[in-house]
Amino acid sequence: QVQLVESGGGLVQAGGSLRLSCATSGRTFTDYAMGWFRQAPGKEREFVGATAWSGALTVYADSMKGRFTVSRDNAKNTVYLEMNSLRREDTAVYYCALDRSRVYQGTSYYFQAKNYEYWGQGTQVTVSS
Repeated sequence: QVQLVESGGGLVQAGGSLRLSCATSGRTFTDYAMGWFRQAPGKEREFVGATAWSGALTVYADSMKGRFTVSRDNAKNTVYLEMNSLRREDTAVYYCALDRSRVYQGTSYYFQAKNYEYWGQGTQVTVSS
């Protein structure tokens, strides 16, 4: 059974930075796609970014490009989300997710929450003004 554990959330002032981590169990982490999503109160879950193919592929939602960076450390079975220039509207619960399919189906595949099999419990990020 694959388990995902996020950490690194918290309270930060607007303009600040945070780095979220997602540690996973499993023996073949390098083969899996890892995505980050977020959900603000009263809103639908939103794609942030994803990394696949041992990091050879990284994709982002257009609104996240330039401020957010997804990376992975395959030796530590961990994926990261570096968030810079944070805004109040970035306040949300952030989730990491894992897809074991190992079949390339185009970059838009990684944007869809339904394609991920396993999810972490989420970590709260609150940006204050």
